[in-house]
Amino acid sequence: MGFFNFLTQEIAIDLGTANTLIIHNDQVVVDEPSIVAIERAGGKIVAVGKKAMMMHEKTHEYLRTIRPLKDGVIADFNAAEGMLREMIKMVYPKKPLFAPSWRMVICIPSSITEVEKRAVRDSAEQAGAKEVFLIHEPMAAALGIGIDVEEPVGNMIIDIGGGTTGISVIALAGIVCDQSIRIAGDEFTADIMEALRRYHSLLIGERTAEQIKIQVGSALKELDNPPDDIPVNGRDLVTGIPKQIQVSYQEIAEALDKSIFKIEEAILKALETTPPELAADIYRRGLYLTGGGALLRGLDKRLSQKIKLPVHVADDPLRAVVRGTGIALKHVGKYPFLMQ
Repeated sequence: MGFFNFLTQEIAIDLGTANTLIIHNDQVVVDEPSIVAIERAGGKIVAVGKKAMMMHEKTHEYLRTIRPLKDGVIADFNAAEGMLREMIKMVYPKKPLFAPSWRMVICIPSSITEVEKRAVRDSAEQAGAKEVFLIHEPMAAALGIGIDVEEPVGNMIIDIGGGTTGISVIALAGIVCDQSIRIAGDEFTADIMEALRRYHSLLIGERTAEQIKIQVGSALKELDNPPDDIPVNGRDLVTGIPKQIQVSYQEIAEALDKSIFKIEEAILKALETTPPELAADIYRRGLYLTGGGALLRGLDKRLSQKIKLPVHVADDPLRAVVRGTGIALKHVGKYPFLMQ
């Protein structure tokens, strides 16, 4: 059997709405946007990840770009399977002599339905997986930021991804309470597009809005070290001519206010349903923020002011979930929360 074990390779996948990350041999080997460019006629995949992202919203009638995941779950099965297959190929840039069979641990949102779970498992098997284990995102995030999930202590993890924000209380290697709302990074991007359209009559694309979010995105209107205003190019809705405006972080904070308020409400709701002993632990330990949304300037401070509890941002919030998935991969037999 030893020889065949050599042909079985293990990878951990964070299949996200915005980015897909793959860990192999404890290294993040793939970190790409979750997007594919496909020929309209034959359905052939032309590009995935960063290359496809550069084509996004710039395609002609023979090409189209698809984001196969929406709100954290697979929306387009064929595109997801094709994307996964191409990204797994990136693990070995040189084609190996024997195609390995994969053992995969994939993380999924905690609010996922059985049908959506099946879709993830099927697309992994289609992409060449021999064994597939699933892990809930909050569990993976907790492992990734170094929390001992098996001890009888409550920890609240807030994972703000691209499609969903998962708010979970974890204790004894299980999820005790769970709130999931479909307001996260994508919603923030849409808010920025809408605000510029409404206040400046400027039409911008998703990619530009994403860049604005990264460069001047803020959850507070008063920051200690504010970013400089940035120039934004788009199309004037009145004249139809391309134009440029300057955008400040205060304006973006105003645009994101409603969505962040909904996240605050969801956190309060999750705290209301937390058993009292676990609530006492959370009071001592505070809340942990992970996911790309945790990088939004001032978000930890704003949540802390609202909830009156300390809020900690993970060291590398974008990779916390995939790191935790990698840890789960090493201890497949040990953790009872892995679903096969």
